[in-house]
Amino acid sequence: MTPDIRRILTINAGSSSIKFALFEGGETIRRVLNGKIEGIGFQEGRFAVKSLNQGENASRPLVARDHTVAIVVVMDWVQERMETSGLAAVGHRVVHGGPNYWEPQRITPEVIGALKELSPFDPEHMPQEIGLIEAFRRRFPDLPQVACFDTAFHHELPRVARLLPIPRRYEAKGVRRYGFHGLSYSYLMEELARLSAGKTEGRTILAHLGNGASLAAVRDGRSIDTSMAFTPAAGLPMSTRAGDLDPGLVWYLARTENMMPREFNEMVNRESGLLGMSETSADLRELLDREAEDSRAAEAIALFCYQVKKWIGAFAAALGGLDTIVFSGGIGENAPLIRSRICEGLGFLGISLDAERNEGNAPVISKEQSAVTVRVIPTDEEVMIAKSVRAVIDRPPNK
Repeated sequence: MTPDIRRILTINAGSSSIKFALFEGGETIRRVLNGKIEGIGFQEGRFAVKSLNQGENASRPLVARDHTVAIVVVMDWVQERMETSGLAAVGHRVVHGGPNYWEPQRITPEVIGALKELSPFDPEHMPQEIGLIEAFRRRFPDLPQVACFDTAFHHELPRVARLLPIPRRYEAKGVRRYGFHGLSYSYLMEELARLSAGKTEGRTILAHLGNGASLAAVRDGRSIDTSMAFTPAAGLPMSTRAGDLDPGLVWYLARTENMMPREFNEMVNRESGLLGMSETSADLRELLDREAEDSRAAEAIALFCYQVKKWIGAFAAALGGLDTIVFSGGIGENAPLIRSRICEGLGFLGISLDAERNEGNAPVISKEQSAVTVRVIPTDEEVMIAKSVRAVIDRPPNK
């Protein structure tokens, strides 16, 4: 490998998956492969890789009981195909940075210790992500690793948007609105600037709609509000997460069902949302297929669209108007019917979809005369991780 070509491996862990990608380049970077392990913790899973070198393409069943087992498969695959000396660094998406971390951080024992202290902020994601970092550290002790925080995009939220209306003493302990999907939103804003000749001025709502779903209100390139809050469980109903709920429900279920905090957490994170409402599936595609004959599926879809519509209205008010909406994420990019239902009735905000463009997943799906431009932009968290890693490893010491 020539000295100016460096390889960066990115790791993006979900609740039941690990996505990884390999980038190489000097001044500019390019993706050379994508990989994914799906179905972690389930009886049926899959390992798949798609590479520019077709000889490296692979897809096979894989049963991994947890992320620790799954990451060994990734590390074995990397080690079998390249010298680790050819890797410049590994970049990890870390969901929560708490009050002290927002810029990408070179991972040290001190940073790992701080991340472990943050685990109670998001016990659904942080322990897994820390486990992956430690697995790489054990296997490749000399390989630099970088943590890229999903809260960073919202770091400068206005104070009124950060505050939670609970006793002030908890704010001193870091309890406030943080917001998430920051790597996705950073990428979308870069793409929006590219598509708009470098302009980031204006009033924009970003809608990252996938298994996890959130919206962000952005004014002149800066996040001023977002639907997720202290943890990624807040805001919209999602595939298996409930989103915002009446906090009185905790006490009610404790009294009537003897439900303990751990059980409540399990319910609102893994048994609710589209899955809980439909009682059949967390996959919106499956629900759309059966909504005509299954009222539960129809109601789950209707609730999801209704809640997104409500947040768009609220954020339009917070922004003082609206210039652009961007749909992204698995649902936002690929579900024309959902986008149509969300935007239906929002003509008073200046939103007017073009049915043909929307059905074809065109880059711009609004009508020419629409006062609000509605875009579909595929997101790419991995490239943002790679860019952040490169910036960190290129940074002079003590900077």
